[in-house]
Amino acid sequence: MDFRFDFAVDENENSEADAHFLLLCSPEHKQESREKSRETADLAPKSSLKLAAAKHQDEAALKKNLCVKAAKEHSIPQDLNKVLENKVMETVLGLSHVKLSVVERTCSGDADSEGIVSKSVSSHSDLIPGVYEGGLKIWECTFDLMDYLSEAEIEFTNKTVLDLGCGAGLLGIVALQGEAARVHFQDYNSTVIDEMTLPNVVANCSSEGRRMGREKDRKASKPPSKRPRKAEGSADVLSRCRFFSGDWSQVSQLLSNSNKPCLKYDIILTSETIYNPDYYSALHDTLAQLLDRNGHVYLASKVHYFGVGGGVYLFEKFIEDKNVFKTSLVKTIDQGLQRCIMEIAFKNSC
Repeated sequence: MDFRFDFAVDENENSEADAHFLLLCSPEHKQESREKSRETADLAPKSSLKLAAAKHQDEAALKKNLCVKAAKEHSIPQDLNKVLENKVMETVLGLSHVKLSVVERTCSGDADSEGIVSKSVSSHSDLIPGVYEGGLKIWECTFDLMDYLSEAEIEFTNKTVLDLGCGAGLLGIVALQGEAARVHFQDYNSTVIDEMTLPNVVANCSSEGRRMGREKDRKASKPPSKRPRKAEGSADVLSRCRFFSGDWSQVSQLLSNSNKPCLKYDIILTSETIYNPDYYSALHDTLAQLLDRNGHVYLASKVHYFGVGGGVYLFEKFIEDKNVFKTSLVKTIDQGLQRCIMEIAFKNSC
């Protein structure tokens, strides 16, 4: 029996090339995940962990020097209806999102200057390191974090929020609907921002989108809508948004080099961003640079990512060795492959 588990919102079945990243999810693999993660982060000698962390840092630095994706801020079009032109929307947990299969069929030329859609389709892969980092799909842990934000009654009112590695942007949209003062969206790929994130924000910031995002509607999610949504009533909400693409370090530098003082975020939301240990140093430095001294990071992740090597306990150990942040696992989800929500804050924060 094939136990491949596709946790992305997509109609297409994932290929064998994706199995390492999308993960195997039988009960046996679930137990193996726990054991492997504990072995990696808890049972291994500390010296081995430090050597592994140093190796990952060296490799990450090398990759950074060889290929760094420049940061770019994306402008918001004046005609918001053009953002939703030719887009087909679906609904999940009361939030609208662009239907990926339609994007795959229609996105070409200038609309995908990076060529990530054709590369992803032709290689049958949702992850091409340094080229495409999976932002076109909605991954499982996004929904875990959405649930936690609701259960824990995380307060967004008047807060400055960053949706880091945003993909479809659902976490940032939740913050917008929670009356955040400012919400910024970042993804590695510019195509993701233009073809997925921005349309999703526009769709959910319309009068209808805000109505659908209310908790009472979210509990009784409606069937997918196949009609494009008009962008009436979006401009006021979008005035609170900014959109960025590029490498984390480059986006941090872009924000720091502006004429205004470096922006600090009260809340940073991120999901499925610690699958590859080679990225830990860049992620840690970005959080350290952009998080407000009394801010909080909410990170959703699988306990272990087969084939890539990352996971909750390894990242927790990496943070511990850096001695900048304190962490706590605030929720564990045991359905399928074990997943966690981690809260991160500066050690000297209130």
